[in-house]
Amino acid sequence: MQRRSMLHASLAGLFGAFAMRKANAATEMPTRQRVVYHLADADRVVFVLGNLQNHVDGVGGPGKADIRLVVHGPALRAFHALAADDHTIEMMKKLADAGVGFDACANTMKAQGVKLDDLTPGFVVAEKGGVVRLAELQQQGYAYLRP
Repeated sequence: MQRRSMLHASLAGLFGAFAMRKANAATEMPTRQRVVYHLADADRVVFVLGNLQNHVDGVGGPGKADIRLVVHGPALRAFHALAADDHTIEMMKKLADAGVGFDACANTMKAQGVKLDDLTPGFVVAEKGGVVRLAELQQQGYAYLRP
C-alpha cells in the first residue's frame, strides 16, 4: 500500500512540475515588444511622437523593441517635407535612428497629392492603405496603440 502511495505522490509531483513549467512559460513576457502606433489626428502629432520616444526609452533604448507608426488622414500633413516644422523633423529623425518605422497611407497620400519624396525622410508607403497596414501588423503580433 505504501508503494502505491509513493508512486501516486511521485506521479502527482511530476505532473505538477510539468504544469508549473507550462504556466511559467505562458506568463513570461517576450524579450522584444512589437507595437504599432496609429496616428490620424493632426493635433496629436507631437504628443504621439513623444509617446514613441518614451516607449523607446522605457524599453531600454534603441533596438529593444519593434515599433512602427502608421500615419493616415489629416496627421500626414504634418509630415509633408515643405510644411513640417523643425521640431517634428528632429523628433522623427531621432526616432528613425532608434529603429522606429514609419508607414504612410497610400490612400491619404493620393488624396493629399503627395509622393513619398514629398514626405519627411524615413517613411515607407502602406500600399494597401493605413488601416489595412494596421490590421496586418496586428496579425503579425504587434500590439495596437492609439494614444
